[in-house]
Amino acid sequence: MLGSSLKRAVQVARDIGLMEGVKPFVEEDEFGYIPRDKVVAILTGSQGESRAALAKLSRDEMRNVALTAGDLVVFSSRAIPGNEKAIQEVKNGLIEQGVHILTDDEALVHVSGHPRRNELKQMYEWIRPEILVPVHGEAAHLTGQKELGEQAGIANVPRVRNGDMLRVAPGAPEVIAKVEAGRVFKDGKLIGGFEEMGIGDRRKLSFVGHVAINVVLNSKFEFAGDPDVVPIGLPGFDDDDERMEDVLFDAVLGAVESIPRSRRKDLKMVKEAVRRSVRAAANECWGKKPVVTVFVSRLS
Repeated sequence: MLGSSLKRAVQVARDIGLMEGVKPFVEEDEFGYIPRDKVVAILTGSQGESRAALAKLSRDEMRNVALTAGDLVVFSSRAIPGNEKAIQEVKNGLIEQGVHILTDDEALVHVSGHPRRNELKQMYEWIRPEILVPVHGEAAHLTGQKELGEQAGIANVPRVRNGDMLRVAPGAPEVIAKVEAGRVFKDGKLIGGFEEMGIGDRRKLSFVGHVAINVVLNSKFEFAGDPDVVPIGLPGFDDDDERMEDVLFDAVLGAVESIPRSRRKDLKMVKEAVRRSVRAAANECWGKKPVVTVFVSRLS
């Protein structure tokens, strides 16, 4: 038995009498002295957790246990969406050691952590609930659970979704309010939601960078001086070895000069024209459109 969380679960099961008659498991330091075809290791780490026993084995970092070429590792699980990369890294480490891997794609080895429909029906028959609240899952799962409960004769199966506040008593269960739900971010000293903390904007900046531009026009709506162009997080040069800053600078000049002076009175229009021109110029030579902030002002 490998993995601290698994060992804790087994110890609790023994303490409350759920494993009576089950002999003690082999100690880790005995593993290497037992013929390979006479020992099975039950261990944690099927989702690629970096500190779990399986990941440590894939990196040959366990003190008393190691795998050898020809050993077989059975993944009696399925990848939780989002864990695929970490799981593949573990598999690659095992394969490099000559270990064979068996997954649910090749044999019926998957052990689900969820009960099947007939098992749920049996549970409903045992406890005969008056109220069933389907939770944990996507719309298809929640709806399927509701239908199953109704088929089992449960009188009250309310429809709830994330953020619904359900009153279960007195009277029939009823959704009475909506509360804020979802991911909460701790960002520095502040705590808030995805939008209010600006997480999405910062992610975008990490991919495409930012360009700040300051344009000052004189009383005749001509350039009062060279515009300021400050790119952050963009390549320094394009494929022709021209400085990216110069490419964007030319885009600013071209955008303003393409607007008749009589129409430059509309500073908002000038600002939008510069923004579009700079994004287009960056996209043409880089293949990405940066976030662009433009300031346009006029001297009295």
